[in-house]
Amino acid sequence: MRKTKIICTLGPATDNIDVLRQLMLAGMDVARLNFSHQTSAEQKVRADAVKKLRSELKIPVALLLDTKGPEIRVRDFNQPKITLKTGENFTLTSRDIVGDETIASITFARLPLEVSTGARILIDDGLIELKVLSCTETDIHCSVVNGGTISAHKGINVPGINLSLPFISEKDKEDIAFAVREDFDFIAASFTRSAKDIIELRTELEKHNCHKIRIIAKIENSDGVENIDDIIRVSDGIMVARGDLGVEIPLQEIPVIQKKLIKKAYNAGLQVITATQMLDSMIKNPRPTRAEATDVANAIYDGTSAIMLSGETAAGNYPIQSLKTMATIAERTERDIDYKGRFEKRDFTEQPNVTSAISHATCTTAQDLGAVAIMTVTKSGRTARMISKYRPECPIISGTTDPTVQRQMNLSWGVVPIMMDEKDNTDELFDHVVDVARNQGLVKNGDLAVITAGVPLGVSGTTNLLKVQLVGDVLVSGIGVTKGAVCGNLCVCADEDEALKNFKDGDILVIPQTSNKILRIIKSAAGIITEFGGMNSHAAIVGLTLDKPVIVAAENAVQILKSGTTVTLDASRGIVFSGIEKCTL
Repeated sequence: MRKTKIICTLGPATDNIDVLRQLMLAGMDVARLNFSHQTSAEQKVRADAVKKLRSELKIPVALLLDTKGPEIRVRDFNQPKITLKTGENFTLTSRDIVGDETIASITFARLPLEVSTGARILIDDGLIELKVLSCTETDIHCSVVNGGTISAHKGINVPGINLSLPFISEKDKEDIAFAVREDFDFIAASFTRSAKDIIELRTELEKHNCHKIRIIAKIENSDGVENIDDIIRVSDGIMVARGDLGVEIPLQEIPVIQKKLIKKAYNAGLQVITATQMLDSMIKNPRPTRAEATDVANAIYDGTSAIMLSGETAAGNYPIQSLKTMATIAERTERDIDYKGRFEKRDFTEQPNVTSAISHATCTTAQDLGAVAIMTVTKSGRTARMISKYRPECPIISGTTDPTVQRQMNLSWGVVPIMMDEKDNTDELFDHVVDVARNQGLVKNGDLAVITAGVPLGVSGTTNLLKVQLVGDVLVSGIGVTKGAVCGNLCVCADEDEALKNFKDGDILVIPQTSNKILRIIKSAAGIITEFGGMNSHAAIVGLTLDKPVIVAAENAVQILKSGTTVTLDASRGIVFSGIEKCTL
C-alpha cells in the first residue's frame, strides 16, 4: 500500500472521461486544476468530471485549485511562436499591443517603473534571459542574453527585485469564490512570500463564510524561502514549487532548499508536496530518464507527503503511464525505508499537548507490538495528520463522518481515509471503525490494530484515548507452540474416546489433553487445541515434531468452542477467532 500521495494536474490530456477514470483507478489521490491558464468555465467541466467519477468509483479524490497568483506574463504575439536571437534588442511594454520579434506586451503595468538598468529578466522558466538597458514609463529596453523561442502567456521572473504585485488579484478573487462554490478541498497559493499573504487568503475565504478549504503555500521565490517558518505557522501545508523557485534562486541551491523545506514542514505536522518536472520527459516519452526516477525517490527519502505531476498528465502523451511509473517508483522506494530507525532517530521537538502525546504513543505502541494498522477516528483530520508526522510503517486508517475531511486526509502521508457512521460511545465507535476497515479489506480477522480517538465524541481536538484491539471475534487464547496458522472446522471432544469416534480428517481437534492413544488423529488433524499442558506437554511436543499448528493451555476451550464451527487457529499468537482468513499451513 503506497504511503506517498500523488497529485495529478488535469488538462486537455485528461479531458476524456475514460482517461480520467483510469487515473483514479491507477492511484490519483488529488486532482489539481491550474487556474494560471484556463478559465473557470473550462475547469468546472473537469471538476464536475472528478466529482462524478469519485462518486461512481467510491474513491475520495480531492480537488486542489492552484491560483494564478502575483505573476507576470507576456501577452499575445502576431504568430504562434517567435524567436529571440542572442545579442539583439527586445522591448517589454505595458502598452496594449500585439507582440513580434522586437516587442511584447506584459501583464504588469508597473514593471517599467520597478526595474532598473542592469536588472535580469527571465522568460519561460529562465529559458530566455534579458538584460535591462534602459526604461521609460511604459517600456523596458533590453538586450537578449540567452535567446530562444517563446509563445504567448509565458511567465516572467525578475530575480532579486521585490515587485509591488498584489498577492490576490481580481482574477484570484473570482477563482477563490469558484473554489468555495464548487466545494474544492485545497487552494494552492502561488508565489507565497510571507505569512501575511496566507492570512490575506484566509480573510478572502472568510468573506465567503468558508473555513473548511485547506491552504497550501507554494514556495517559489526567495522571500518564501526566507520566511518559511512564519509561513508554516499559518498554513495547512506547503508546496516546493521547483519551477519558478529554480528561476528565482541559483540552481545549485534548489536540492538543499528542497530538503530544508520538506523537513521543516513534516516536522511541524504539515502536508508537503514536491512538484515540477518530476517526470518531465514523459510528456513526450513513454519512459522517464534515470535522473527523474532518482529525483522522485529522493523526494520520498526526504519525507515528502506527496509528489506531483504537472504537464505529464495535463498535456502529455502518456498521462496514465506517467502516474503508474511514479507510483511504482514510490512503492519501491518506500520498501527500502527503515521506518523504525527513522522514528527512533527523529530530531524534532514534540508539541506539549495531549494530541501530540497520544499520537506519539500510538506510533510507539504500534511499532513495539508489530501492529498491522493504526486506526483513528477524527472529526477534522488533525489526529491523522499528527500520526502521519511520525511516519509509522503500518498504514493509518482514519475514519470520519465528513466527506470533505475524508478527501483532505487523502493528501496525508500514509493515511487511508474511510467514511463511517456516528456512534454514541467509544466501544461502538472502535468496533465500527474496525468493521468498516475489515469490510473494505484493509485489515482481516486476527490482525492487531492500535486505535486512537477523543472523548467526548465528535469534538475536534480532543484526542486523548488509545486502545490495542485484535480484529475479529477472539474465541479462546492460550500458548502458541508453533508459528503456523490454519483454518478449518472444529471437532470438540470431552476425551480421547469421543475423539476416536467423531473426528474427521482435516478437522481442528479441541480436547482437554492428548496422548499417544490418538496419535493417528493428531497426524491427520489440521491443528490441535488443548485446555491443559505447557511447552513440554504431549500436544506441544507432537505439534513441534509434525510442524502442526498447536495451542495449549486454552482455558475452557472445550466448553466455549462448538463442533462444526469454522475458525482460524493462529498458533503464532496463541489465539482462535471465528471465520476464515488466509492461512499459512
